[in-house]
Amino acid sequence: MNERVLRRADAVPPVLGDHEDFLIIAGLGSPCRDVAAVNGAAPNAYPLSGAMGAATPIGLGLALARPDRRVLVLTGEGELLMSVGALATVGVLDPGNLSILCVDNGHYGETGYQKSHTSRGVDLELMARGAGIRRTLTVAGEDTLKAGHDLIRETEHASFVLLRVDASEPAPARFDLNAAANRLRFREALLG
Repeated sequence: MNERVLRRADAVPPVLGDHEDFLIIAGLGSPCRDVAAVNGAAPNAYPLSGAMGAATPIGLGLALARPDRRVLVLTGEGELLMSVGALATVGVLDPGNLSILCVDNGHYGETGYQKSHTSRGVDLELMARGAGIRRTLTVAGEDTLKAGHDLIRETEHASFVLLRVDASEPAPARFDLNAAANRLRFREALLG
């Protein structure tokens, strides 16, 4: 396994870039904090505060329902491992407006920072490619941050970027855990 040298708080913002480019589904826990650190309480991001494993399926459904909008799923490796089969559906349907950014710190952050399967050799980029997602990339150093930024903005095919980071905390940020309020705010951004 490659040594994780990128700090999460330093690596996510340059790959994410302008958050307004996307409708964002942020997976449980740290991905919600990643998005909040970049965009605060912007209405174009929906933080999943209690639906572990649902970010990719929800993002796929949103991309299919709104082909006129770019959709970004920002998830962690622990959550993605819970719904890894969704990658096959993304690969088969190949919505060009869907990108998945998986921040992989090698640990299950929501349950006590035990080592995750990716710290034991599981490679989620290879799984995404094997599931039929044509455009994949692993970002593991500063020299590939821009390539990750560019790939999640590609529109010809669905894309998957695995961002390998160390086990440091996301940038300090607060996000609203009120699912009803988040739903209403996101619905307004979605419908205009």
